[in-house]
Amino acid sequence: MRALIVRGGWDGHRPVESTDLFVPFLAAYGYEVQIEGSPAIYADAAVMAETDLIVQCVTMSEITADQVAGLRAAVAAGTGLTGWHGGIADSYRACSDYLQLVGGQFVTHPAKEPAELVGTEEDNYLDYTVSISDQGRTHPITKGLADFGLTTEQYWVLTDALCDVLATTTHPARRGQPWHRAVTVPAVWTRRWGQGRVVVTTPGHNPEVLQEPTVRTIIERGMLWATRTASESSGSE
Repeated sequence: MRALIVRGGWDGHRPVESTDLFVPFLAAYGYEVQIEGSPAIYADAAVMAETDLIVQCVTMSEITADQVAGLRAAVAAGTGLTGWHGGIADSYRACSDYLQLVGGQFVTHPAKEPAELVGTEEDNYLDYTVSISDQGRTHPITKGLADFGLTTEQYWVLTDALCDVLATTTHPARRGQPWHRAVTVPAVWTRRWGQGRVVVTTPGHNPEVLQEPTVRTIIERGMLWATRTASESSGSE
């Protein structure tokens, strides 16, 4: 099996260190791993045709028309696509074709109460719960996992009905914020695109979050589930 790690974009998500955490896992499962520093590789049809799994960690940045066309074609033909946090849910903001492929877009991570702000990135670290959905309790990626708590950025994402939601998180109505009732959004979802599988996990702001046991389990199971050979051999959604 061949896995392609594509990393780069905004360095605040530490794309090199974060993706390096999962290289030993992929190697242990028999993947030959190729690492690229930009989405330019997506335009190489020969490479993409031989790729069984793409792990993307590119926050913001840009993608060209031929690159996103290559990515969409590869996934439609059976290549799996997965990633976490801004590396997949906040990539290529200006590209609607990419957003349709992954099925969701980061829009904010609410901050602490105004009186608690100190001017560091921890202003955006909240205590919150990731809740496994009814569908998630039987899905191979999240089966057997319990709801869990994190203290990190809590993503608010916009998604559509093609996503199969395995876990959610709820943003409460809070003082100083303009929304007036609690808002529940997906935290982990899968998506079928042609013959391919897409898995998005929104926790993963930094390597510390990625090493939280349940987060890491979801990401690693998602890699295996999304891989082309898994898609071809299993009818499980």
